[in-house]
Amino acid sequence: MGLLALGTPLDWPETKLLAEHIRTHGITQFLHTWNRWKDSPGKGLLWGDEIEYMVVSFDDEKKKALLSLRQTEILTKLQSVTLDPALEKHKPASCATIPTFHPEYGRYMLESTPGCPFTGNPRDLVTVEADMRFRRQIIRSYLKPHELPVTVTSWPRLGADEGGFTEPPTFPSEKSSSKSQYVGDEITNPHARFPTLTANIRQRRGSLVDIRLPLFIDVNTEVPEGMKKELSGGVPPPAKPPAGMPYIHMDAMAFGMGCSCLQITFQAWNVEEASRVYDALVPIAPIMLALTAASPAYRGYLADVDARWNVIAASVDDRTEEERGLKPLKNDRYLIPKSRYDSVSLYISNDPRNLPEYQDTHVPIDQGVKERLMENGLEEPLATHIAHLYIRDPLVQFSETIDQYDEQSMDHFENIQSTNWQTIRFKPPPVNSPIGWRVEFRSMEVQMTDFENAAFSIFIVLLSRAIISFDLGFYMPISQVDENMQKAQQRDGARVNKYAFRRAVFPANTPRTPAYDMSSRPVSPPRSASTPNGRSSSVASAQHSRQTSAAGPSSPRPTRFNNGFSRDPHARDSSRASTCPSPTDEEEEEEIVEMTIDEVINGRGDYPGLMGLVNAYLNSVNVDLATKCELRRYLDLIKYRAKGELITPASWIRNFIVTHPKYNKDSKVTDEINYDLAKAIDEIERGVRLAPELLGRNYVGSGETGCL
Repeated sequence: MGLLALGTPLDWPETKLLAEHIRTHGITQFLHTWNRWKDSPGKGLLWGDEIEYMVVSFDDEKKKALLSLRQTEILTKLQSVTLDPALEKHKPASCATIPTFHPEYGRYMLESTPGCPFTGNPRDLVTVEADMRFRRQIIRSYLKPHELPVTVTSWPRLGADEGGFTEPPTFPSEKSSSKSQYVGDEITNPHARFPTLTANIRQRRGSLVDIRLPLFIDVNTEVPEGMKKELSGGVPPPAKPPAGMPYIHMDAMAFGMGCSCLQITFQAWNVEEASRVYDALVPIAPIMLALTAASPAYRGYLADVDARWNVIAASVDDRTEEERGLKPLKNDRYLIPKSRYDSVSLYISNDPRNLPEYQDTHVPIDQGVKERLMENGLEEPLATHIAHLYIRDPLVQFSETIDQYDEQSMDHFENIQSTNWQTIRFKPPPVNSPIGWRVEFRSMEVQMTDFENAAFSIFIVLLSRAIISFDLGFYMPISQVDENMQKAQQRDGARVNKYAFRRAVFPANTPRTPAYDMSSRPVSPPRSASTPNGRSSSVASAQHSRQTSAAGPSSPRPTRFNNGFSRDPHARDSSRASTCPSPTDEEEEEEIVEMTIDEVINGRGDYPGLMGLVNAYLNSVNVDLATKCELRRYLDLIKYRAKGELITPASWIRNFIVTHPKYNKDSKVTDEINYDLAKAIDEIERGVRLAPELLGRNYVGSGETGCL
């Protein structure tokens, strides 16, 4: 979450008058930081995750699951608990420090982060799940008996009916900051920043935000007169409903910023490395959105999409009618194609592979900002990126912080930076801190279990290491990245859609068939070893053996293919397992081709897949067998979900709803269905309810109680 300054917030007319002052001083502040850090190395890879939870209150008698609005009370308790030395005795041996907890937009939400950053050491990576699980156990242990923390991306009944989805009840009001017809201010964090942000977005826009998702049409679904009733289940519709398509309507920031997600932030050695990693992750963001899709229900209805992105984009879309192209420009400066919350519009590295033709969309910039930055030594790509961010107005300003000492503050810069919510965020070093240049990966949806959240975190971290180690590039036209973002949100987008992606990812001077070992090389650790999660190596070994035997017969030595890659015989492009067509001769000449998610992750032809690149990195560093075996547990989740052998959380939730005994084939998620769904998600996390189609057959949960 962005700045949480204390003070007196200004309304939109007051803030608008200060917009140029804030932008000018924001750039001044950035340049002070740039001059301090442009030639200074950081401390190398340190990284952390952010996991967002919803606190749910269960009424077992009425079979209702309601959002608990006790955020302030719960955080006060958690802050006290985390400072108590008595908590140390519960801390897993693999956890370095006690975690920290933070507020989020929704009054029913909590955010957790590790107490100190992780490193990129593989032995450190296998402790991530234990750290995440410890955080959940701490929260759970200090809630009321009828409350639970759950990691779901969207609450299916948020705004479903008046007062019917929160504890205590809340009601929409004309006096609220959003003026929503569905939700009131009481569901929003009470800190002045949040209602002010909500109101100022609405006032700047000139109307309520307008969020529309295609409605999942079932046999008994009621459709407004004049709209088409075509049953869902076949080809998924566009993620943005066209005219005439029935849709779910939402009208407040809470519907988007009240969603939960999983975010990863990496520290780089220097600004060049951060820029390279940023650019490489831009095309990967839609792929990971599709793989983590976990939000198929909104406002009490099943949607015909699987992911949240367009909901959040629309929920904070402060563009005026002129900026949206609905009226000619008269009072505003720019025609702006995207919301403040959207996919990246520009690559930022000075890499020669960053060709002008890849920037193929309309991207307005503040030319004066760009010139000022370049005069002070920034390369054009990064200067253009910041100049694009700075076409936006500030949204929240406190009267006490209008005038700042620019050499010792980044608040005005962050006022603009932190309210540009893109799939990837480039983050300058904070003032008076040893923290260096960072990159934040923001597209993923939070998963129902800590095992999944750890798996995706580990995968992205390892991929970032492969990007740096092998100087990988995934450049492709931004327009195709935007198209992929829309495809990623469609129903079953991880399984049925194809995505434009780059085949040739190694540097131009690398041989066409680089001799990297890209096999997963499943192995069993020594029986005397102990895993970082506290289990004996014999358990880990047995578990790994079961996983590999479930996939097929015992693996022979990796096979050497004519492209020079060493491959896992169970990989998708293996002649034994593949059903994918071989690339045509025409495709061989194309640098960007359409691939399934399976092919993007697991490889196709001479393209090794993201998993092959991760394997190559792991095989190039010194990793003991026990650690490599533990890492394989997490990487296999991504591998088999990409192959379609494991389903996404969105598919699991959709299947649960439509097969529930009380589902009336009317697209509605009733209180009882929602109650049973929330209970089932908690049971899956604890491991008392099996979900092999989601997690495989060997998932081990947090235990019967889930508490410390």
